[in-house]
Amino acid sequence: MRLTTISVSVLLTVSVANWTCSRANTAASATNTSGTQVQQVSGDLHYKVPEGWVAGQPSSKMRVAQFKLPKADGDNEDGELVLYYFGANQGGTAQANIDRWISQIQQADGSSSKDKAKTESLTVNGLKITTVDVAGRYTAEMAPGSGKFYDNANYRLRAAVIETAKGNYFVKLVGPAKTVGRWEQSFTDYLKSFEFK
Repeated sequence: MRLTTISVSVLLTVSVANWTCSRANTAASATNTSGTQVQQVSGDLHYKVPEGWVAGQPSSKMRVAQFKLPKADGDNEDGELVLYYFGANQGGTAQANIDRWISQIQQADGSSSKDKAKTESLTVNGLKITTVDVAGRYTAEMAPGSGKFYDNANYRLRAAVIETAKGNYFVKLVGPAKTVGRWEQSFTDYLKSFEFK
């Protein structure tokens, strides 16, 4: 019995020491396979989920979180918001993503969605955030490389690039214009809750 108690105590002490060391070294430099020093950045993007949003199971590893935003009266579909993270230095620049998102919305009169899109840059808790808001016919590809495209009239797309020390995170909300409008304040509150720690 005494041997078992000592073994458990030693195992617990070693486990706590290992955990403490690993936590202390999360932001330390490491050596990669080529022998050069690389900086590892610790931390994650934290946020508050607005009341009324329905969390879903992320459907891929690139999706940090996804939410259903229940439809407004008279709309046939819910809105969908996805938070993406592709890795450090992945996913493209803020401007490249803003331009791509704008290109996913077409105007009924054939005019440029870029002329109708509203973009904004703000700083929240030390994070640079670039946003876009554009409405029209949603024509994005359903899945990369699928060759199948949405064709949803009277939609609205709100999106943002959040620049962190770990790399960019990407938020995309799309749905019927009335539904996205219903959740407009909560979308803004969501963006303003971002913290990287």
